[in-house]
Amino acid sequence: MMQGRIHSIETFGSVDGPGTRFIIFLQGCAMRCLYCHNVDTWNGQGGTWRSADELLDQAERYRPYWGEEGGLTVSGGEPLLQIDFLIELFEKAKARGIHTCIDTAGQPFTRQEPFFGKFRALMQVTDLLLVDVKHIDPAAHERLTGKPNANILDMFRYLSEIKKPIWVRQVLVPGYTDDPQMLRRTRAFLDILTNVERVEVLPYHSMGLYKWEELGIKNQPRDVKPPTEEAVQQARSILGAV
Repeated sequence: MMQGRIHSIETFGSVDGPGTRFIIFLQGCAMRCLYCHNVDTWNGQGGTWRSADELLDQAERYRPYWGEEGGLTVSGGEPLLQIDFLIELFEKAKARGIHTCIDTAGQPFTRQEPFFGKFRALMQVTDLLLVDVKHIDPAAHERLTGKPNANILDMFRYLSEIKKPIWVRQVLVPGYTDDPQMLRRTRAFLDILTNVERVEVLPYHSMGLYKWEELGIKNQPRDVKPPTEEAVQQARSILGAV
């Protein structure tokens, strides 16, 4: 029986997909975003081993609260780093009639095998993806996350090709991701896609800073403050966000 490395569970999620969601946070992420609020998920060797059946049995205890729109969201960390486990989890979830959603930054995506074949299989049992735009500019993206974004943008294009619904989320970090010119470039990129159902602007917050301190990780932008309401509204206007 396959198992996945699980960081934590949220039983009544309300902001990670439609309706009320059972959210599974997987362990492990290769990105090193300067504003990450879940740095405790970075270590791919951490977490607790759990099986798909065990997780789904737990999730179904909360099913009466989901309503017509709710279901299961898998977040992280980066869920696609455990793609074999994710396929099994979602295949079993669909067999139980559960709506499935992935919250991903897309960093592992490639059209090379064996990943691409697995990703296509995963999309067969995935109803929705929440996809982050860390930064539209390649150089700025690498400075912000430690990774390039060409393959990530290609994932957006592929999801558009197969018409898989996505919700796009932009974290607004003053001095890093709030440049109106770059936001307009992001909007122009989204305009070539056919599958964007929703765009959200998520204001940066520093509530995860204590995790950096506890783990002794440096480079967190300690002096960055949350964006002003005016900046948030400007970003929402440019991106056409809800």
